[in-house]
Amino acid sequence: MKLPNKRYTPTKAFWRRFRKNPLAIGGMVLIGIYLVLSILGYLITPDSSPFANRQVVEIATQNPGFRTQFLKVRKNKEVEKVSWIKKMLSGQPDAYNYIPINNFTLNDTTIVVESFSPHPLETPFYAAYTLADVVYAQQEYHENANTINIKLINNKQVTIPANELQEKAKAQIVERSYLLGTDRFGRDLLSRLVIGSRISLSVGFISVLISVIIGIFLGATAGYFGGKIDKLIMWLVNVVWSIPTLLLVIAVTLVLGKGFWQIFVAVGLTMWVEVARVVRGQVLSIREKEYIEAARALGMSHFRIIFNHILPNAINPVIIISAANFATAILLEAGLSFLGIGVQPPIPSWGAMIKQHYGFIIMEQAYLALLPGFAILSMVLAFTWIGNGLRDALDYKA
Repeated sequence: MKLPNKRYTPTKAFWRRFRKNPLAIGGMVLIGIYLVLSILGYLITPDSSPFANRQVVEIATQNPGFRTQFLKVRKNKEVEKVSWIKKMLSGQPDAYNYIPINNFTLNDTTIVVESFSPHPLETPFYAAYTLADVVYAQQEYHENANTINIKLINNKQVTIPANELQEKAKAQIVERSYLLGTDRFGRDLLSRLVIGSRISLSVGFISVLISVIIGIFLGATAGYFGGKIDKLIMWLVNVVWSIPTLLLVIAVTLVLGKGFWQIFVAVGLTMWVEVARVVRGQVLSIREKEYIEAARALGMSHFRIIFNHILPNAINPVIIISAANFATAILLEAGLSFLGIGVQPPIPSWGAMIKQHYGFIIMEQAYLALLPGFAILSMVLAFTWIGNGLRDALDYKA
């Protein structure tokens, strides 16, 4: 009787250990959800304007589940209709101004709306808009007996029957719902949270990539060559290590300036020291192995020995550290944005959202600050669980 041929590779052994950790699997699922949301971005958000920054101050700080009607008034400027790929990456600029209303009355050439008010007013406020202004980006228009001649801002002429223009204007009345309510500027909170996940994941990925590249290069160089090179690199590592991380990030940010890309570099330049120390220790223990001596005897270059024979056997601790550094980078970005020296408005950042709404914690709208705080907490916990799972799964002695 033949036994089944089961070939257990190190990769299969790793996944078998990793799957036994439910928290690590849960962390991967949670990060996967955040990753899908951040990739799809503006394609799935209720507010698809750039940075989800459609401000309607009349509906500021409305509770979750809020619904109301809007009159869409055409902006008097050309707005390009972008492709779905460009919309997914950077959003679709709004071609309309959104006017919240309670009800409306449609006349021959105008539409009269009762402006939105969350509380009943003794004397409601009414506003009138010409139908041509509502539907078209126009310079001027002329009314005839049964038709309206409109000159658009691109100098094109449109002649449309009055009843057809009324139907087009009526179609500009839309209803919108806000699942998580609105923030202090009347922006959709759900959309801001979804786009904010893109910022956090981007900062984590790029800053960790920068730290890994610098850390592996310097750590491998110090550990392999030793001598004065090792002493010089370790002196630099100890100097950077002695400076508190947050202060160092703030200093780098002040030098590079405030902005979206600057925060990536600032966080990445402060997390490489731990990677360098670990890689150096691994290289020191591996470089005296017999197969490394054999590679030297065969005349292989230092570059080939380091990257083909040493680093593949020293990469496991780097993977574990990288997962932990993801969580650290997210916290640093949120902290810097809370202090006002991270990504700048109107870019949605979870830390900046907490900064803008922390005063509401003692009010009925505490969720405005708690929801982005929970998002930060969940993402940091997810990467921490993944890091712990990687540590256990890569420990072959376990």
